[in-house]
Amino acid sequence: MQDRSMYRADTLAVESALSTNKVLKNTYLLLGMTLLFSTLTAGLSIAAGLSHGMGLVLTLVGFGLLFVVNRMADSSKGLVAIFAFTGVMGAAIGPMIGYYLAMPQGPGLVMQALGGTALVFFALSGYALTTRKDFSYMGGFLFVGLILAIVASVANIFLGIPALSLAVSAAIVLIMSGLILFDTSRIINGGETNYIRATVALYLDIYNLFIHLLHLLTAFSGDD
Repeated sequence: MQDRSMYRADTLAVESALSTNKVLKNTYLLLGMTLLFSTLTAGLSIAAGLSHGMGLVLTLVGFGLLFVVNRMADSSKGLVAIFAFTGVMGAAIGPMIGYYLAMPQGPGLVMQALGGTALVFFALSGYALTTRKDFSYMGGFLFVGLILAIVASVANIFLGIPALSLAVSAAIVLIMSGLILFDTSRIINGGETNYIRATVALYLDIYNLFIHLLHLLTAFSGDD
């Protein structure tokens, strides 16, 4: 009887590990595809010369599509929804990237931000995958920090304090770094079993990390 229980436990452990690996594989594959698609739509947005106002409109549309993605994540329609979401978000960031590219050191700064974002993502996700630590305890702290950063960012629209803008960007870079650990850990430890939702979470981590890292690099280069 004891042998049967041990066999069943071992079988469940193997099945769980296989399921987790499948979610990880599908998540990283879909993440790579959506990031490439976003890059394409961002390039088209820059080429079309979309205005910053249009970029804001597309961002709001993207937020709406985010709810659609989460609603359809358990069906095949979720794949269509996530490409619609990431495509719109890529187009939304186009005007901002175009603005930075027009600066004297802009192209180099954009490449540095891309490289830095990739380095942070691979280093932190690799650490989470290698150590398999549970970073779920960070969830509450990261959520509160993100809310405070958003509130400070909105307030600074009216205050216009450069130092506060830099502080918010630095905070969001740290928060997104923590969220990469948190979201990767959730996949590894079974907290997230839907690869579409897992992809959205990591995509948003990378998206926001890139934006605010670019802001910081530009500010410290003296071009902002």
